[in-house]
Amino acid sequence: MDISGYVERLRIDLVAAASCGGDQMVEAAERLAASLDAAVRMALLEALADATAEITAELDGRTVELRFRGRTPEFVVSAPPPGDEAGRLSPSGEADEAAEVDDGATARITLRLPETLKQRVEEAANRSRQSVNTWLVDAMRDATRHPGGRQERRGSGRRITGWAR
Repeated sequence: MDISGYVERLRIDLVAAASCGGDQMVEAAERLAASLDAAVRMALLEALADATAEITAELDGRTVELRFRGRTPEFVVSAPPPGDEAGRLSPSGEADEAAEVDDGATARITLRLPETLKQRVEEAANRSRQSVNTWLVDAMRDATRHPGGRQERRGSGRRITGWAR
């Protein structure tokens, strides 16, 4: 979905509204529209993301995801994985506690990643045939299901505390 047409239409409308104020007002409106381009695009993308979340909340098991190819947003509709109706299973075969208490509400966060980490996350999501958002949610769910698990996997699990001179 190309949002450039929407941004351009807003610029045209702003300049048209300013035309009643004379040439100086039109020039000011054109400069203002140019400086607001990025903010308008971001607002449109946020509206699309919010709409995607609302639509997904209304669907029965299917999800709508907003993905980006460069600066171009795309909508992807996915069916639930087979057997997902009964609740997700953890690697141990137990029902996922988060899925059992999930009320369908979603929350948004802004996450800033180093570019190299972002690329690795995108590659991992592509390998698992998931969106980046779904992959990150699964990774966060796993990390919060086993608090401290990251430290235990890194080393022997022993901790040394105290003072050293």
